[in-house]
Amino acid sequence: MPTHLPPPCATSDARSAIIGGEVTGHHILDIEGYSHIKEQLRHGDSTTSLPFTVGGCSWYISYYPNGCRHSADGFIGIFLCLERSRGAAAACVKARVKFSLLDRAGKPVPSHSHTTVLIFDDKIFVSADYPCCFGFAEFMRRADLEKSEHLKDDSFTIRCDITIANKLCKERRRAAYGLTLVKVPPSDLHHHLGELLASKQGADVTFRVAGETFRAHRYILASRSPVFQAELLGPMRESHAASSVVEVQDMEAQVFQALLEFVYTDALPQDMTREEEAVICQHLLVAADRYSMERLKLVCEDRLCRHIKVASVATTLALAEQHRCRGLKEACLQFLESPAVLNAVAADEGFDYLANTCPSVLKDLILKLTDCHLDLWGKQVS
Repeated sequence: MPTHLPPPCATSDARSAIIGGEVTGHHILDIEGYSHIKEQLRHGDSTTSLPFTVGGCSWYISYYPNGCRHSADGFIGIFLCLERSRGAAAACVKARVKFSLLDRAGKPVPSHSHTTVLIFDDKIFVSADYPCCFGFAEFMRRADLEKSEHLKDDSFTIRCDITIANKLCKERRRAAYGLTLVKVPPSDLHHHLGELLASKQGADVTFRVAGETFRAHRYILASRSPVFQAELLGPMRESHAASSVVEVQDMEAQVFQALLEFVYTDALPQDMTREEEAVICQHLLVAADRYSMERLKLVCEDRLCRHIKVASVATTLALAEQHRCRGLKEACLQFLESPAVLNAVAADEGFDYLANTCPSVLKDLILKLTDCHLDLWGKQVS
């Protein structure tokens, strides 16, 4: 198992290139403090290099100063590992790897240079704790290294050369970064349904709202609202059968139009000013509650949280209380925590409306202000 020591393995050189349809790269591993590392690590323990990249894959080298298994006792082991988190996204990587002991001039020592072909398959990974590693358990005898001129000042150097076929590299990068040969565009269903609403083609139900008529499709409405489903497809359908027009009471035509647009496109109208949005969202929230359209209700609640101000906070708070909008209610109460804001709101007639319509909210407000005062007092004392 890898053991973390003060960094004995330092990267002095790492390069990669594309040559003749292949991606090549190398990594220079300096083993500094050979004796110290050998004493600190037990048989079967290793230390690792810093990660490096070749061919879009992240690699590192594992170094076993006292052998990686009992049959390799007396040998130095060296292995190339593919990082599971970064480099194992593709199905397979085939690489030709050469490990070489370098002499004092930086040239490979032929008698201590070994080459192998490694195949890294994602299926062979058991877990992130056991990465995929291939190399040489008997890279060289410790005794041979220790009596050679290549160990100088208790240090020596190993070079790792990696060659990956460019085709495999491209496939791996494509898989690793989520690239595909077929690009699927985002859904445009809302555009088609919006055009269907605008054209009225196939519309089979008519609504009259505040003197205006609206044509729509009963099955689309029923799929989006359980209330519409009951009115247009359920037992209530018979009550509308006698008349070809469904009357909608207590709603403005502009609000019903926005409601229909959300039913078909799952979005609010795009051409509203900031002031119009605040007003429309208040009425739409009521409509959403009326037709049990929870997503529309939450959208309106979120938008209204951005429009809280002194002139409207009292009515917005009353609206939140009446329609059980916990997030919007909390946003209003937080807005009123400031004494200056609270005084300004208390002087407005909207506060009287709040007190008359939702007296329970005043209790919540008092509790909120009391908690804030206690928190502030506690901080001052501490």
